[in-house]
Amino acid sequence: MVHRLNLWRAVVGAGQPWPRRAVAISVVTGVVVVHGCIAEQMGDRMMDLTVYADMPERIEAVYVREMEPTAPAKAPAVTRRTPPTVNRAQAAVSAASAASDAEEVVAMAEEPVPVAPEPTPPEPAASQPDPAASQPAQNASAPSSASAAAPAALPVAGAGSVPAFSWPASTRLSYVLSGNYQGEIHGSAQVEWIRSGNHYQVHMDVTVGMSIFPLLSRKMTSDGHLTPDGLFPHSYDEDSKIVGRDRRRWTIRFEPDAIVMPDGHRRERWPGVQDSASQFVQLTYLFTVRPELLTAGNTIEVPLALPRNVDRWVYDVLDTETLHTPFGAVEGVHLKPRRVARKGGDLTTEIWFAPSLAYLPVRIRIQQDADTFIDLMIRRKPQLASQ
Repeated sequence: MVHRLNLWRAVVGAGQPWPRRAVAISVVTGVVVVHGCIAEQMGDRMMDLTVYADMPERIEAVYVREMEPTAPAKAPAVTRRTPPTVNRAQAAVSAASAASDAEEVVAMAEEPVPVAPEPTPPEPAASQPDPAASQPAQNASAPSSASAAAPAALPVAGAGSVPAFSWPASTRLSYVLSGNYQGEIHGSAQVEWIRSGNHYQVHMDVTVGMSIFPLLSRKMTSDGHLTPDGLFPHSYDEDSKIVGRDRRRWTIRFEPDAIVMPDGHRRERWPGVQDSASQFVQLTYLFTVRPELLTAGNTIEVPLALPRNVDRWVYDVLDTETLHTPFGAVEGVHLKPRRVARKGGDLTTEIWFAPSLAYLPVRIRIQQDADTFIDLMIRRKPQLASQ
């Protein structure tokens, strides 16, 4: 205890004038605060190891090159065909023959066409009528009720009407983040599509503030397998941490015929249902095999399993916009959900897909309410793995 007292006197300078003592106290306080922040951050990092222990093991990928934007398709060149050289005598004979044929056709058209007399109806037979004749006659030209009610079949991936789809190699998208959360905020984000055979993972990591001392961090992971209809999620994990608040952890489990929500309730699993992370890649797949869906005025319906509920989200396809990125201007087709963001409700997501970058999302705007949102803009060309 005596040693601690002597140390304190040495630091604050017992017997020194008050201004010096105040400076010394401020320095000590600052050091204590910094050490406290570092200890808290280290505690959070150690907690991360425990929190992520039950998440799917992350597939590793090595990115070796960047994706180059594809130029707009050019119209095919028109080749002018040179008429063949024809002998003048042959041309005159051909013209005379054509004129003679034309006169013959006109003469045939002017001849009256004989009209056949109407047949006399037969006398009714005295025998018993055929039972089949009492049945109502069907119009051969009218479609049956079954065929009239059948909807038009949609093209299927891999069929003749749609080009065969090959799942791309692992891809990483990096974004610069801006937005508003009780004031202007900045940060970074990353979306990774990782594939190993038919096993896929989609990771979305968002950081607000400095990466060392983030004000907010959110990690989202979708894990599942690939099918002819796109992504089939098995699980969705989300972890969020805001400074001064408790960590929030959600897990959604996807069973073959049910969805197990974070609170344990079971919901029906709809065909094609996606989660908050997988929806981006599923839409990229959909627009790759059916690019006509990105026509302004169309609507896209996506069944989504969110931590609070399962619902069908409808996106309106808006106009194409020019987005200015660090590597040049990129055209992005704007998708906007019809649902309006409201306080306490589900987050809404607007997405801009770039046809020149394999229909990847180049801008993402996630909104909680009118005053709370983040806007992600791609900051470099997509990075591609070797497989």
